[in-house]
This record gives sequence, structure tokens and C-alpha cells, in this order.
Amino acid sequence: MLATIKDIALKAGVSAATVSRVLNNDPALSVSEETRGRIFAIAEEMGYKPSRLRRQKRVKELARQEIGLLMWSSPEQEREDPYFSAIRRGIELHGEELGIAVSKIIRGSAPLDPMLFQQLDGLIVIGSIDHEDVLKQLGREDRVVFVNHSIQRPGCDSVNLHFEEAVGSVIDHLVSLGHRRIGYIGGYDWIHYLGDEAGGRQVAEARRIYTERMLTEKGLLNPELVLEGDWTTTSGYRLMKQLLASGERPTACFIASDPMAIGALRALQEEGIQVPAEMAVVGFDDIEVAAYVNPPLTTVKVYTDQMGRSAVQLLLERLEGREAAIHATVGTRLIIRESCGGARAEA
Repeated sequence: MLATIKDIALKAGVSAATVSRVLNNDPALSVSEETRGRIFAIAEEMGYKPSRLRRQKRVKELARQEIGLLMWSSPEQEREDPYFSAIRRGIELHGEELGIAVSKIIRGSAPLDPMLFQQLDGLIVIGSIDHEDVLKQLGREDRVVFVNHSIQRPGCDSVNLHFEEAVGSVIDHLVSLGHRRIGYIGGYDWIHYLGDEAGGRQVAEARRIYTERMLTEKGLLNPELVLEGDWTTTSGYRLMKQLLASGERPTACFIASDPMAIGALRALQEEGIQVPAEMAVVGFDDIEVAAYVNPPLTTVKVYTDQMGRSAVQLLLERLEGREAAIHATVGTRLIIRESCGGARAEA
């Protein structure tokens, strides 16, 4: 165990403050040369390392760690998805601040070399990739952090959004404006398997689950106004066209991603539907362009940078010996802009 200033002070028979000032060569300190010499001798005898040197040693040790980042998407898909690419930026930037470099990027949909995982000291997984697949390759559940995956495995760390809080803020806001016919457009969620390009298994998506639950509790759920596709702008456009063609057009629509919402806004404009006078629209993510579309998009702000930072911090703690798993939940904030309006909707 490393010696501390308190250990030296106890053995030297002086205060910890005196030891600290002597070791830092404080010129304002009045202390005898005998006491000064005894403190330095004891510090050397006990192998004391100043905090500055300990930090330098820690940074050097961290720099030698092999950290991997596992994503399902291809580089092309990542460029098209601002959500996951923003989480990745948060991971890489915070890693640089702490002296940890992501040394390997692994694409889960591509053929895998098992040796890649064996060479890693730690792994951060972005997205819904089957945890059993990951642990089978990595071999240690205390060296992996899952980001944006609903896994709550006791031995693994995870970072997720507070989806219930986020969806609640949207539904409550729309209801407060008087909306009773509320639609939902979202994307399918999949659990992917490593090396399998087929897509994996489809699971219930959190935003849809909470939207349906909350609308049901308020007596407002209409299943015909709940549509899903993929997470693209094109899909948002197509699904809004489908929603407009339905028998009972909603007065408001919650759209589970901003890229889908932008496509939906285009469809509304083409059909001559005024936003928000005839339909209020709320997105999810708060990507940069959301504030600049016409009209500016009301949306749920997701702190993707914080998700990435939290993942790095959790992995760092594991590398430094933390034993208990932590499941971190990152909050969101509803950003109200012009697309949802302020006037009450007709019943």
C-alpha cells in the first residue's frame, strides 16, 4: 500500500499540514532543518510518491490499456445516424482527457476475429448487441460497459437513457395543450448477434412501450395511430403519409427520432398540413439541424456526450478495481420550439 502524508506525519510526530508544506518546499514555512530532514528521510524510507507523480504513473498505465469500441453499424450507417456517432464522439473525447485511447473499433455485423477480443483490457458496446455473444468473446463481464442497451445483467456496467421520463415529458406536454388524438411514429428495435448480418431478433422498443402505456393510462390510445418502420428520414416521410391517409388523423404526433421527424415534416408540407396549427410534431434526440428546420422542431434533448463520458468513467473505475456493477441512467430534457405550438387543439 502506498504511503500517505498522514502516515509520514504520524511517524515524524508532526502535523499532516507540516509534512505537506515541507515536501512541497513551502518557503513560508518556519521549521527546523532537523525536522525538515527527518520528514524527507521518512518519506523516502516509506516510498512516498507525491500525488503529481502518482497521477503521472496512473496516466502511463492507462495509456497502455487496450480499449475496444464495439458497434453494430457499418461506417456508412454510422455517418447517417447522428445519435450513435455522437455517443462515440463522447467516448473518444473523454477518453483523450483521461489518457485512455480507443485502440480498436469492432463492427459487429462484419466477420469477427476472436483474437481481437482476447487482446482487449476493456470494451464499450454501443447499441443493442446480444450480451451473451459479447461476453462469450470477451470472457469477463467486469470489463465491459453496455451503452444504450436495456441489459441489467448483475455483473456488467451499463449506461441508458431515462426513456420513461423522456416520453412522459412529451405526452404530458401534448395533453396540456389539449391534444386527445396523439399519434406515434417510431422505429423497430433489434438485438443483434455478432457476425450475423441478418438483423437479429426484434424486440419491443422503449419509446413505443412508454407511449402506449401512458396514452392508455390517460384513455387516449388509438392503436391505428401507432406506426413503426426503420430509423431513417425516408421512413419518417413514408409513415407520416400513411398516418395522414388513415381514417382518423391525429392532431399531434410524437416521432421517436429527429431524422424521422424531418421526413415527417416534409410529408406534412406536401399534403398542405400546417404545423403546428393542424398537427403538432415532437421529435427525439435534438440533433443540430432540429433547431433550423421549418418550423423549428420541438424535441427531447438527449445528452449523448454525457452517455459517452459516463461509459468511459465506468470502464476506468473497473480497470482500477471497482467490483460492484453500476447501471447509470442519463436524464433528458424537452426542448420546446415552434413545431408543437402553444394553442390548444380542438377535441
